[in-house]
Amino acid sequence: MPDVKSLDRVVIRFAGDSGDGMQLTGDRFTADSALLGNDISTLPNFPAEIRAPQGTLPGVSSFQLHFADYDIMTPGDKPDVLVAMNPAALKANLRDVDKGGVLILDTAEFTKRNLSKVGYESNPIEDDSLADYQVHALDLSGMTVAAVKEFGLTRKDAQRSKNMFTLGLLCWLFNREPEGTISFLSSKFANKPAIRDANIAAFRAGNAFGETTETFAHTYQVHPAKMPTGRYRQVTGNSAMALGLITGAHKSGLQLFFGAYPITPASDVLHELTKQKRYGVLTFQAEDEIAAVGAALGASFAGALGVTSSSGPGIALKAETIGLGVMTELPLVVVDVQRAGPSTGMPTKTEQADLLQVLYGRNGEAPVPVIAAQSPSDCFDTAIEAVRWAITYRTPVVVLSDGYLANGAEPWRLPEIGEIPAIDPAFATEPNQGEEFLPYLRDEKGARPWAIPGTPGLEHRIGGIEKAAGTGNVSYDPDNHDAMVRARQAKVDGIVRDVPDLVVDDPSGEAKVLVLGWGSSYGPIMAAVRRVRAAGGKVARAHLRHLNPFPANLGEVLRGYDKVIVPEMNLGQLAMLLRAKYLVDVQSYSRVRGLPISLSELAADLLDEVGAHASPDELNEEPMADGDDPVHEGYVPDSADPVPAGPGKETDDAESSGDSDKEMSNR
Repeated sequence: MPDVKSLDRVVIRFAGDSGDGMQLTGDRFTADSALLGNDISTLPNFPAEIRAPQGTLPGVSSFQLHFADYDIMTPGDKPDVLVAMNPAALKANLRDVDKGGVLILDTAEFTKRNLSKVGYESNPIEDDSLADYQVHALDLSGMTVAAVKEFGLTRKDAQRSKNMFTLGLLCWLFNREPEGTISFLSSKFANKPAIRDANIAAFRAGNAFGETTETFAHTYQVHPAKMPTGRYRQVTGNSAMALGLITGAHKSGLQLFFGAYPITPASDVLHELTKQKRYGVLTFQAEDEIAAVGAALGASFAGALGVTSSSGPGIALKAETIGLGVMTELPLVVVDVQRAGPSTGMPTKTEQADLLQVLYGRNGEAPVPVIAAQSPSDCFDTAIEAVRWAITYRTPVVVLSDGYLANGAEPWRLPEIGEIPAIDPAFATEPNQGEEFLPYLRDEKGARPWAIPGTPGLEHRIGGIEKAAGTGNVSYDPDNHDAMVRARQAKVDGIVRDVPDLVVDDPSGEAKVLVLGWGSSYGPIMAAVRRVRAAGGKVARAHLRHLNPFPANLGEVLRGYDKVIVPEMNLGQLAMLLRAKYLVDVQSYSRVRGLPISLSELAADLLDEVGAHASPDELNEEPMADGDDPVHEGYVPDSADPVPAGPGKETDDAESSGDSDKEMSNR
């Protein structure tokens, strides 16, 4: 038996064709790691095409998992272990693996034809080009076919289970118990006994191969992470967003009406909510984006909580109706799961480039509050806050997520629902001035009354034409228009009373450089700052959740540092806003590669800024924070109600554990 070697953290990347089931394989290994108590962070990466060209570089699908015995912030930059199911997967991902890394390769796929497809003149397994790596070249396909021979499958169908053989091997290599995956397969294919049994057999065979082979000198163990006591579940950003919307509706006593049109990477919010009818959720898949947001706004007019979601292209189509929501001053929550653009862009890749669009992408003066989630689990809290603002201030509210958060997974501590404050819709029930109901008479927050149609004595008109103050009658009066425009802006500006002051993480109190982020840049910034501090550098960090209005003390914070650096996945949108508003020379750190900001690149650049140094190996690490202690404490996984850890879908033909690794829509 190989020795068991303890590690504090590991990054694994599963890569193969879009039909090889890499997303499902990563999902399952992630679930097993979460149940073991590791902290986890994932990065699914897959083509936009429904069936990408087989064996080609554009057709490679991958799933990266970072798991550790302490609190980690990113899915990691460089995999320690790369599982490559074909030459294309190897070539597309080898550049990310450091020398000495582990490569597990399926030799059956390294044929002359497959090698030529991606430009290999010779077989890298045989020509010593991989001599600097720990190479385990295994006939994964052949061993899978042999393992499922008794089930009478064709060779093509049998090979579809090779991802389960591979998963079994990796579970052995990293000391994962097999019961979770076996239970999953038994449930997934309960109506197809032959397929169920073949996949379970392949998984067991991979596990058994690990136990009997002498290929590996070690197996590895990563102990549970120290986390606050409580019940946890594995959650993606999209599933957390859906749960947050449900909770917000519950806390307000309103029915959740969700109008949406499928679009990558936002579709899973709709998918998740369609499963929750038992909580009074009403979902409506509209014929297009405009109909979806119109239905949601109509639901709010009728007294429900209207919500819609999309990505950048769909948000552009929704702009006019969001403006109508500003004019009618009705609650509306708009979820924008950002992706790489412009136009169709790269549908399955991530970006943060919709900030200016959601702030200003409407005609006229149409201000809306904007909140950005910082992690997959934070999507839950962000959704509740958006619901609270929309109802309290009678306004559309935009929630920004992105593809990285939407499909990524992490442990989420289940909240105590009773500790979440109620949200009072405060419906108007009687005339607010004598015998006359004034639908645009404002309260101390600047919000107008919300009257459900049909309430006796509260008849009123709303619409897209400018309203007279108080009465809501149609008005073209210049002074009235000026007053109403300023009133709507003042209402949004006044939300700052609910925005906590920006908190700066500056333990030394001596930092001259502040790194300021928003949205999903939170993880890479946090990890890079840890790296800089571990190398002796002094750097401060802060993160913006509220992008409109900004925290009241933001200007004071910015002016307190010699240099402010803003990393974001766009060409400097937040940096431009901060320079314009606060007249501070904010430096933009832009990355628009369709991938999360690199921890190692950011750490290296910050080290240069503060005059500190670290080795190349240290730059790729994600160190634990000061005071972290990798000792298990009170982590109780909630195995009864798991959530898939990424965008893996059902198989195209539902005949194997391999999956298509794509969204159903690539708009």
